[in-house]
Amino acid sequence: MRQSKPGLNWWIAVTLGGAAALGPLLLLGLWSVAEGWRWPRLLPEAFTLRAWSFVFSNHSEVAPALWNSTSIGLVVAAVSVVLAFPAARAIALHRFQGRAALFAFLMLPLLTPPLASTMGLHRTMLALGLADTVPGVALAHLVPALPYAILVLTGSFARFDPELELQARTLGATPARVLWSVTLPVIAPGLAAAFLFAFLLSWSQFLTTMLIGGGRVVTVPLQVAAFQRGGDEGIAAALAIVLITPAIGAAVWASRAFHP
Repeated sequence: MRQSKPGLNWWIAVTLGGAAALGPLLLLGLWSVAEGWRWPRLLPEAFTLRAWSFVFSNHSEVAPALWNSTSIGLVVAAVSVVLAFPAARAIALHRFQGRAALFAFLMLPLLTPPLASTMGLHRTMLALGLADTVPGVALAHLVPALPYAILVLTGSFARFDPELELQARTLGATPARVLWSVTLPVIAPGLAAAFLFAFLLSWSQFLTTMLIGGGRVVTVPLQVAAFQRGGDEGIAAALAIVLITPAIGAAVWASRAFHP
């Protein structure tokens, strides 16, 4: 069958979509190397690597912020997937009274205003002695990350056929072997997507980290905000590029994994 060529509307849509996606990235890139970019100039007056030199310098404290963001994000993502697995499986594969109510209850953190939920979490962390600590920040990030992981894994389990597990058990496989050799490989894309969603949500948290961490737990979003408020647009832009790099990597991975 002969395929038709893309029409003018398709090219217009692609061009506008590309401009919307790449335009902000281009501006960030220019700001990160700009020196003296004033209105109404379309381009910076001069270029410099001052911002990037600072970001990669030993005294910039970017490395500790990266470590905090990465370690907290990985822990939150791993715990989210582990906790979301049984909940998503039960909601997707079992029919029981109150299933819809349970799902709505688990999604409540997504419907609650972030500031209100964070203030409540802050009081809880103070009572537990976890305020201004990395574990406290990680637990606070888990509250919005877990519902996203449940939502993604529920979709994966909705397409899962339990007969595969029954056949494996009939052939003599133990429950652990069935989980490792049948269940996990089938829903692996959903697990990876849930892990990425939870990691990126934790990685980009600003308000929760600022309130729960009390300024002592410094992450990349906090550094971006600090330099932007301080008027150093170059360093803020460079750090913003560092901040969005994992999201870009996740988008590239998803496009290849789900659209081979």
